[in-house]
Amino acid sequence: MKKAFRFGVVAGGHTSRAAWVALAQRVEELGYSTLFFPDVLGTPLSIIPALTAAAAATTKLRVGSFVFVNDYRHPALLARDIASLDCLSDGRVELGLGAGNWPRDFQQLGIPFDSAGTRVSRFMEGFAIIKKFLTSETVDFSGKYYTVTDLHPLPRPVQQPHPPILIGSGGRRMLTLAAREADIIMPVAFQGDSIEEKIGWIREAAGERFEHLEFCQNVFGIELTDGPVPAEPIRQGGIPVEARPMTTEQAVAYLQEQRERLGFSYFQIQPRQLENFVPVLAQLNGK
Repeated sequence: MKKAFRFGVVAGGHTSRAAWVALAQRVEELGYSTLFFPDVLGTPLSIIPALTAAAAATTKLRVGSFVFVNDYRHPALLARDIASLDCLSDGRVELGLGAGNWPRDFQQLGIPFDSAGTRVSRFMEGFAIIKKFLTSETVDFSGKYYTVTDLHPLPRPVQQPHPPILIGSGGRRMLTLAAREADIIMPVAFQGDSIEEKIGWIREAAGERFEHLEFCQNVFGIELTDGPVPAEPIRQGGIPVEARPMTTEQAVAYLQEQRERLGFSYFQIQPRQLENFVPVLAQLNGK
């Protein structure tokens, strides 16, 4: 079953409250589904206060993490923050989770950047704790990396059984977990990888859940030629992103093809694309 198109904006905030609130309200006004915030160092604001302020300044806009890095926080405390934000926003939170892949941030925080296998193993324990916190009456957990004893979760999230969970990854272990436990999946293809293969892993692991999963991807490079196209290289997290100038019709056709062939229906852009992307939004949003 095809999912309806929806669109989100990934932004790192502003040091000015007025500017951040204005952005959140404009994202809502234009009809975007979600305002996401990355969990990286160096953004003008910190993720949880920024999402809280954005939720308080809007009425329908969903707010989400893109994505929380497991190793930066104890998972039970993160789950408590998310449950609190879900309550304070009247159920408008999307919980993006990941194992982290920016060595520089780990170094700055004095956290060992362990092997991918170790980080994923720790993520899996953290994920189990978060899920228990959001859905159970009591959390007891004993693993290699975390121990939680007789924790009674408060508050309870508004969204039941829990806020939608997004997991993004290019690795098979993470995508297998996402297929079995997440609601939204962002499969990532690295150079030389096949996105079709990764979706095949998800399909195999998900079984009957597959038809209910929502697939997302960023389209940070798309620039509609109906409006101005940046002359400078686009940078995503400090890494150049290939600009892809398109007409509105070409962009609409491309996104429709992504849904038809691969199942992607949830697309993220950056604030610089906010106004430029509106003609695409007008044709596809909710359809």
